Amino acid sequence: MSTITTTLIEPTTPMVSQEAARDRDMEHVVEIKNLCVDYRTESGKLIRAVDGLDLCVRRGEVVGFIGPNGAGKSTTIKVLMGFLRPKSGFAKVFGEPAGAMKARRRLGFLPEVALYYPFLTARETLDMFATLREIPKNRRKMEIDTLLEKVKLMGRDRELVRGFSKGMLQRVGIAQAIMGEPDLLILDEVTSGLDPVARYDVRRILMDFKAKGKTVFFSSHELSEVMMLCDRVILIDEGRVLKEDKLERLVDTIRRHVIKVKPLMPPQNLPEGVYVHAVHETHTTFTAEDELAKSRLRELLSQVGAETIDEYEEAGSLEDFFVRIIGHKVT
Repeated sequence: MSTITTTLIEPTTPMVSQEAARDRDMEHVVEIKNLCVDYRTESGKLIRAVDGLDLCVRRGEVVGFIGPNGAGKSTTIKVLMGFLRPKSGFAKVFGEPAGAMKARRRLGFLPEVALYYPFLTARETLDMFATLREIPKNRRKMEIDTLLEKVKLMGRDRELVRGFSKGMLQRVGIAQAIMGEPDLLILDEVTSGLDPVARYDVRRILMDFKAKGKTVFFSSHELSEVMMLCDRVILIDEGRVLKEDKLERLVDTIRRHVIKVKPLMPPQNLPEGVYVHAVHETHTTFTAEDELAKSRLRELLSQVGAETIDEYEEAGSLEDFFVRIIGHKVT
């Protein structure tokens, strides 16, 4: 027997229109609640890849989805695309169940490993994707030309993709992902296989999307790229969120304490959280990851009679934050 619960609304409480409620919900372009995903290994062992995951991506954000290998990033993205069904919980894209055609029409996707028919050229491959996206024939050539220029493949577009390097294949993948100016990009390891010039080009494309108010959700092991692109970072491990915050706030909390000392040789058995940053002809530079580590370093330096010649703070990196939270986990 079901129970119906009613809620009394005071006369002074303003009613929310259906349109206003829909707009509020749409602020969450991606919404995941208590998501759990299991899979079996070849030996038959049951593994929980995603374990009670909660996250959201708001309209207009660029969100970096980071974590060690096996953290559950790709599994989560496959659920968002409708390729995997969760054991429990839910995932929504544009307010629709993950994988719904209505949502997929509004997003572009780049998988971690993109495979293309080897006997098509780059142009033919993009023409196939344009057909799937139902881009009118009279617009396809202009659209494809624009994309080829953006990803720097114009002039190589008549070559078969079987002869392309991994980086060139990734450029084809990026071109098909941004085709048709989707409202949301979901990218799995977007800079995988790209050299510095190609990473610069991808960064430029994503910043252009951001400037247009588009939403980007991407995973990457290139933490420097995440630093340059993201508004917010979500760090997961073992299928759960460990930390999420705006990038500017994270960077503000990741400050390294630097101490330069004489003599040249660093002392042995450094305290936890203290590292030798550099050894120069005239001094040794140590970094401490927090106040406690700095205090322990000062105590050690005093014990060995080292002379402090400079001390200051400097901004940390996302890599510092990653290692601090994850530790030196082998993946």
